[in-house]
Order: sequence, then structure tokens, then C-alpha cells
Amino acid sequence: MHASQERSAGLGLALASALAFGGSGVAAKPLIQAGLDPLHVVWLRAAGAALVLLPVAWRHRALLTRRPALLAGFGLLAVAGVQACYFGAISRIPVGVALLVEYLGPALLLGWVRFVQRRPVSRAAAVGVALAVAGLACVVEVWSGMSFDAVGLMLALGAACCQVGYFVLSDHGTEGEEPADPIGVIAYGLLIGAVVLTVVARPWGMDWSVLAGSAGIGGTEVPAVLLLAWVVLIATVVAYGTGVLAVRRLSPQVAGVVACLEAVVATVLAWVLLGEHLSLPQIGGGALVLVGAFIAQSSTPKKAAATLVAQGEAAAAGSAADAGGQGELPAGTRPA
Repeated sequence: MHASQERSAGLGLALASALAFGGSGVAAKPLIQAGLDPLHVVWLRAAGAALVLLPVAWRHRALLTRRPALLAGFGLLAVAGVQACYFGAISRIPVGVALLVEYLGPALLLGWVRFVQRRPVSRAAAVGVALAVAGLACVVEVWSGMSFDAVGLMLALGAACCQVGYFVLSDHGTEGEEPADPIGVIAYGLLIGAVVLTVVARPWGMDWSVLAGSAGIGGTEVPAVLLLAWVVLIATVVAYGTGVLAVRRLSPQVAGVVACLEAVVATVLAWVLLGEHLSLPQIGGGALVLVGAFIAQSSTPKKAAATLVAQGEAAAAGSAADAGGQGELPAGTRPA
């Protein structure tokens, strides 16, 4: 009974995370259209959420010495990488398309397992990857000569790569004799992400006057600061918190399957509030992407995911050491 209750709570948290994350694009895009650079919106999101969670970070300051590689990986991939790539993508292509491309993440993880680590994957996983790729071809309407912005698509693919790190690192924090506190990991991930994004986004050049004005959403003018508050508090603090707690109670695979609803939520909201209509082939392709992601994530070997994290932490530790020796960020931390 206890296990059943734990799973139910995990599914509820995963659903809440998907809903919260799904609303980020429709709140952020009006800010971008009002004059803010996508990277500036990402910086405001990370810095604002880090400020809210600063007391939590201080309470769990021991994590800095106990799990530095985990915190660095979470900050670089799950915060700076995912958000910078995603917001950059939605500034150039529709919100729904960006998220559907992002959900190629499970296929990318399986590709790494099969072709880089040379580990076997199940036939079901291969079918999931094939469906996701076929769905993506429909979403971007390849028969039209790739009418979508190529840079926008590459940024969405970058978000997909970083999304893999988000789920795997969230689960990896449970390992060891003393598991890392999930909220503490989020707090430091946001702090590290905000520091990295400060160097990349250079917020001192931001047009702060945009936040004093309004932004149009669904034909209605909404105070820009209200949209920013939604992005910071709901689409970041609540979304990351419930998401990591869900992975701890479930697994990266199961939580990732529920997270596929994020694409549905974002697409519907963008349709209703932003007028971003998708064609019938794109809707069908989006359904294929989600079905493929469902199959792929359900079939991902947990041991392979753990191996991927171990390699990622080693790389993060090496990058951190190089950065400390040179007094600057490693070049690879800059989003595309």
C-alpha cells in the first residue's frame, strides 16, 4: 500500500510539473515579442527563481562540497542549457513545434546508449525512436523544403539533449549513502545556471523598460512583470520542484513519459492564447513524437542511464577544474 501511495504521489507531482513547465512558453514568448532578448528572459527566469530559493541554498550549503559535480551538471544542463535553447527556439519557431522537437530527448538517449556506449536496446525502444523521428518529419513538414527556421530547430534539438540530462541527473541525486536533497539541488542548479547565463546573456545591456510596460497575449495586454512572475514562480520554482520530486518517487523513464503532456499543454495554450495553429499533418506528427517518446522512455535501460550520468559528472568535474584554473567559463557552456 505504501508503494502504491508513493507512486500515486509521484504521478501527481509529475503531472503538476508538466502543467507548470507547459505554461512557460506562452508566458515567455510575449515578453520576447515585446522587445526582450530570449537569453535575457532565460536569465530573468533563472536569477529570479534562484533569488526565491536562496534561503534553501544556504540551508543546504553542504551540498557544495558533497556533490559539486551533480550541482554543476544540473545547473549547466537542466537550467542554463534547457532554458536557453528552448527560449531561443520559441523566438524563431512556434512554441508547440519547439517542444515537440525537444521531446526527441528519449530517442537521443537511446542513440547514445546504442551507438556510443554500444549497448543493446530493445526492439520496442527502436520502434519508439523510429516513430519519434517520423513524427518530427511531419512536424517540420520536410516535404515543404524545411520551411521552418533551421537555427530554431537546432536550438530545439539542443534543448532535447539537455532535457535528457535533466531527467537522469534528477534521478542520480538519490544515489549514495546520503541522497542529495532535491530542493537543495534545484536551488544550487538555479544559482549556477544564473551565474553562467549572466556571463552569456550580459543582462546589463537588457531593455529593462519592457518590464515596466505590457505584453500582448491572446489579444489582451497583460503587465509584463506579471508574465515574468508566472515564469519565475510557477514555470520554474514549482515546475522544477515538482519535477525532481516526481523523478525521485518514480524513475527518469516514468516521469519522462508523464512529462510528454508538457508538449500537449504548451501546444494547446499556444493555439488558444497565441494563435499558433498547427496543420493536420503537424498534429499527427506531434502525436507520433509523443507516442515514440512514450515507448522510448519506457524502454530506456536504467543501468545505461546511470552510466551516462557517471560519464557526465566526470566531464562536469573536469570542466569545473579547467574553469577554476583559467578563471573563466569553459567554452562548451555557452548555449548555441
